[in-house]
Amino acid sequence: MNGTLLGWDDTIVALASPPGIGAIGVIRLSGNKAISIANKLFPSKDLQQQASHTIHVGYLVQGETRLDEVVVSLFKSPKSYTGEDVVEISCHGSPFIQQQVITACIEEGARLAKAGEFTQRAFLKGKMDLAQAEAVADLIASNTAASHKTALNNIRGGFSGALKGLREQLIKFSALIELELDFSQEDVEFADRTQLKVLVKEALYQTRKLLQSFKLGNVIKNGVSVAIIGKPNAGKSTLLNTLLNEDRAIVSEIPGTTRDTIEELINIDGIIFRLIDTAGIRSGSNDVIESVGIEKSLQKMKQADLVLYLFDVTEMPVTELSLMEKDMQQQQIHFLLVGNKIDHSSEESYQHKFSSIRNTLFISAKSALHIEALKERMVDEILKDMVLSENVIVTNARHYHALTEVDHALSDVMAGIENNISGDLLSLDIRRSLQFLGEITGEITNEDQLDYIFSKFCIGK
Repeated sequence: MNGTLLGWDDTIVALASPPGIGAIGVIRLSGNKAISIANKLFPSKDLQQQASHTIHVGYLVQGETRLDEVVVSLFKSPKSYTGEDVVEISCHGSPFIQQQVITACIEEGARLAKAGEFTQRAFLKGKMDLAQAEAVADLIASNTAASHKTALNNIRGGFSGALKGLREQLIKFSALIELELDFSQEDVEFADRTQLKVLVKEALYQTRKLLQSFKLGNVIKNGVSVAIIGKPNAGKSTLLNTLLNEDRAIVSEIPGTTRDTIEELINIDGIIFRLIDTAGIRSGSNDVIESVGIEKSLQKMKQADLVLYLFDVTEMPVTELSLMEKDMQQQQIHFLLVGNKIDHSSEESYQHKFSSIRNTLFISAKSALHIEALKERMVDEILKDMVLSENVIVTNARHYHALTEVDHALSDVMAGIENNISGDLLSLDIRRSLQFLGEITGEITNEDQLDYIFSKFCIGK
């Protein structure tokens, strides 16, 4: 790439802390002129003579104007976040002061950074690969312990490390096979096909393990949509309020009170659940608005990751519940049957009545009975067949799609080995898998792709 043409030789500046009023604001400079620009504004000390990773206190001055008393942190190339000279100026958190400092830096020769440009420079300087760089954005956006842990593991190179060994072995075999092509007249075989088959089999296993982890990764990163479905007056709004521990939805004995969906977030054991309270499902409603609400409820039921089908244990016929269970199974809806209002019935009565319906959880939303058990069951339903461990978890849709292509390419390599196809065709499929592995970590990329990826970052990162 032409660094001058693309502006990579410029010194950039941006606010690195959240915009708005706070105790302090952090302004970051990166580039060849970062220290000299800061030095012109900081007469208290000659920053160019100071050691890297040192902190200095003094006044920031532009001409005759004293801007603020600041703390200046120096990070000299290559031991900095971007790999360039970096200066971080901690000033008071007034938006006016922050803008004055940024303007002064620009007037001394810096330019305003683009979204994600600091991290993009770190990638271009080899401080991190592309997968690690994307994990930085995930870490900033993390809002649960699980999403924080996953992003931090990927920043440390967990995901990249899982791909590195695989890629190196494939490159080795690709080189040996291509060497065979140079000696095609001698009919020699440099690449042991048996060894290659073992490698590809292991590579397919690792790739599919990563692909399977995306389901959990998506849950960790984006949360789980949970639709609370049931007949009018089953207690759906009461359950929403109890789970949230606040009066979010209107509760009434009048059937059809909830006309539209209400969505709220709740964190259970480090997983975000998006709870959706829906209009009661019943047939024969003459109310146009209620009918629209019922239609929305049915849509949410089909779109949700998990459905809580809530029913009144004192009124729900067993045959009707059984039909509803069968219908959801046929539609392949992931659901839990939850019997409500057990405080209005004896345990022996409702347990006996619904004994033929397996795996039903009984609660009282109003009295908060067995609500913790319901929360545990919700987490178990989402995480069943998935193990929360130190294993690498794929959370990025771009990585998932690239790994899908890697899987297809490796499957073609395996089929080629088993069918004894020629080395040149095997080589093409191996190179195809390397292409997509390289796109994940950034060994193979293009300027437009990088610009798109880093444009989703915040400005100061």
